[in-house]
Amino acid sequence: MSDYKIPAQTRIGHVHLKVSDLQRSLAFYSDLLGFELVTMYGDQAAFISAGGYHHHIGLNTWHSKGAAPAPERAPGLYHTAILYPERKDLAAILQRLIDARYPLTGASDHGVSEALYLDDPDGNGVELYWDRPRDQWPLDDAGNLTMYTRRLDAEGLLAELK
Repeated sequence: MSDYKIPAQTRIGHVHLKVSDLQRSLAFYSDLLGFELVTMYGDQAAFISAGGYHHHIGLNTWHSKGAAPAPERAPGLYHTAILYPERKDLAAILQRLIDARYPLTGASDHGVSEALYLDDPDGNGVELYWDRPRDQWPLDDAGNLTMYTRRLDAEGLLAELK
């Protein structure tokens, strides 16, 4: 069993989140972040995507309608990471969040990526990021990946929009 490795082409297909208010979550994920509504499952669930995929994110109130957010210091999902194709796309969503005055919980340069952090209306963590090209990833002298967490150059990122 220990010799098994998941195929390199494997991808995370979607995340499905329990939310307390479906319309409020749709306003965040669709109206603010720009995901497209693919379909509704009655008035209790919605499936949204980028680019017409059947769904990247599922939202449901099956066991959580009207509930308080999950405790921060308990097991569960830390965040959903949404990968943008280009740096300018991350810049565009940063500008959109600024214009909407939506609060960020963090913004970091990890060497391999640049990331914005925020919470959805139910307190679920969301990371919005783009990956630098692999040939730009930081390596030590032995060729090992050396990720880090540094302050994001937000001004430099926003300059992508000019």
